[in-house]
Amino acid sequence: MIIVLKSQATEKEAKEILTKIESVKLKPLYMPGTERIVLGALGDERVLNGLNLAAHPMVETIKPILSTYKQVSREMQSHDTQVNIGSVSIGAGNFVVIAGPCAVETQEQILQTAELVKKYGAAGLRGGAYKPRTSPYSFQGLEEEGLRLLKQAEDTHNLPAITEIIDPSHVELFEQHVSGFQIGARNMQNFKLLKAVGQSQMPVILKRGMSATIEELLLAAEYIYHEGNKNIIICERGIRTFEKATRNTLDLNAVAYIKMKSHLPVIVDPSHGTGIRDLVPPMAKAAVACGADGIIVEVHPEPQKALSDGQQTLDENEFSQLMFELKPFIEAAGKVLVS
Repeated sequence: MIIVLKSQATEKEAKEILTKIESVKLKPLYMPGTERIVLGALGDERVLNGLNLAAHPMVETIKPILSTYKQVSREMQSHDTQVNIGSVSIGAGNFVVIAGPCAVETQEQILQTAELVKKYGAAGLRGGAYKPRTSPYSFQGLEEEGLRLLKQAEDTHNLPAITEIIDPSHVELFEQHVSGFQIGARNMQNFKLLKAVGQSQMPVILKRGMSATIEELLLAAEYIYHEGNKNIIICERGIRTFEKATRNTLDLNAVAYIKMKSHLPVIVDPSHGTGIRDLVPPMAKAAVACGADGIIVEVHPEPQKALSDGQQTLDENEFSQLMFELKPFIEAAGKVLVS
């Protein structure tokens, strides 16, 4: 439920109501605005009704939250959320490009990639240290050594690094080495992992599962938010359909719909969304046009030698051209490219 207080309500009176809500084992939410204070109560609405808060002299209106995803919905918060990854702010008018290899392979490779993506305007570095792969015979990543190399690249080039976490027990380890978690498509409904990153305050890029509905994606975000971590970035990375021409079907409908229904920032992964290098630039531009707050793309100094996903990875020339071509689209969308 959302409880809107009258304009003359004080912080003290708001906290008295929050104490009442908490006393019946509901989750209280305090959301002071510029004009008035808004409160929230999550839990059994029948219990809340028993408090008879509508009769409180400082309560103006009470209305139910109709979305199944409560805290990440625009019903709960109408303005856009900005999420900081290191010193980089995503959302609310900013457009951010995060770029890097599918996997961290060597020290030379990750340092070289970090240097080149920053050179052309990327604001964040991506790279997999732990790689959950479909085949047990595929490259599984350098694991902790990969984290150490990401930390070195981040410090050397002042570029916040993001990498995929696959084990809830790794949260503390990741916090020591990188600036953000990524929850991959295969783990979007790994609820123990969602809760674990939710108990951290480090930002999370939450990727849509390959067969997940938009509601399931937003409910996964709700798990993280419910645990106390509000620093969530939704990522559309394509879904599995009957179409075989591309690796996935990049669902840009989802971007516009999520922006309408949720206050969280949304980015797009055109690399995994298409699986085809030549399709990355046009789909990146389309992502800007439909309202995305950023893109995450795969870049490697020598894609033909990449240990994973080389076919969808841009080289230096292709990435520099993409960044050049993106700028007028970002300006036309009324956003600012953050680098």
